[in-house]
Amino acid sequence: MAKIPLLNQLPVMAPQAVYGGMSVDELVNQSYWAHNSRAFRDACGLFSAVASEDNCVVGLSVGGALVPAGLGESALIPLMKAHLVDWVVSTGANLYHDLHAQLGYEMRLARDQNDDRRLRDEGVIRIHNVAFDQQALFVTDRFLQEFFEHLSDSCPDKHLSTSRVCKLLGERLLSLDERAARRSILAAAAAEAIPVFCPAIADSSIGMNAAAVALRSHALTIDPLLDITESAALVYAARKRGCRTGAVILGGGVAKNFQLQTEPHIQEVLGLSDTGHDFFIQFTDARVDTGGLSGATPSEAVTWGKIDPNALSNTVVCYADCTLVLPLFVAYVLAKPQKRKAKRLLDELDQNVRLLREHYAHRLRS
Repeated sequence: MAKIPLLNQLPVMAPQAVYGGMSVDELVNQSYWAHNSRAFRDACGLFSAVASEDNCVVGLSVGGALVPAGLGESALIPLMKAHLVDWVVSTGANLYHDLHAQLGYEMRLARDQNDDRRLRDEGVIRIHNVAFDQQALFVTDRFLQEFFEHLSDSCPDKHLSTSRVCKLLGERLLSLDERAARRSILAAAAAEAIPVFCPAIADSSIGMNAAAVALRSHALTIDPLLDITESAALVYAARKRGCRTGAVILGGGVAKNFQLQTEPHIQEVLGLSDTGHDFFIQFTDARVDTGGLSGATPSEAVTWGKIDPNALSNTVVCYADCTLVLPLFVAYVLAKPQKRKAKRLLDELDQNVRLLREHYAHRLRS
């Protein structure tokens, strides 16, 4: 039997002319055919398939200055409200800047070439081509210190995970303004019972303000070791229920690694049986050959047990600026039919931790 030539087995490219008024999904499906544009289309298609099923737990990691760029309100909150994100890992900086708008401060358009000495003299903070009033920092710092002081005095549990801190912060914002969930990812997460982890909280102004309160002899400990247990527990419990799990990664750094390390922790450290996450989507402008692509590629992640070896076909890395592609990605996915219900993983986090502890204790006894 004659073999079919390999070329004839490959799909034919069929680009179509761009025209005014195209929807986002039409534009992507008809015009994104090669290089990173095709990777982006593949990411949209993969996540749309995930969004159409309810038996999947989706983690989102957020690195880089995305909230100051307006992407919290424009892209991340819509994903949360559509129940397309079940748990979040974020840098502390994004969560700190998330508070400014709720305290009355706005971001302004700036240039990436400014007289920064003059901006400093006039009390203006710049993040590339975004600027805001320096007073936002002082007001946010006071808000956080008052929050941590109240927490130290009123919370019976003085030993907290960052997911607990973020939940209480979000609830505090909602108590000040019930509309906060429209503009704050912390408030939206609290309203939807979505766990938000901030594993490098010490590397942020949130951590600095908690440390300032601790210096005044307020007894409160934020323990990132609890984050490791809680995040692994929610993944482990989901997989024991027969759910698929996966990651949508914006940028890299600590947030990416913390999200993916749940599987090595379950398998390698705790010695519990599992196979790795079932899908992996990353948007990044970092390069793997310089060592800057934190957590590296999906195929490399397989060697660490982070990704199921049989799930490599469900992995996509799109090398692009998140501020360019994330709004298009969210618009594409939200245009598709969705069946997902809110997982409300915060409501069952303690239960999941008990399950993980019981199974780990059983393994140690056996």
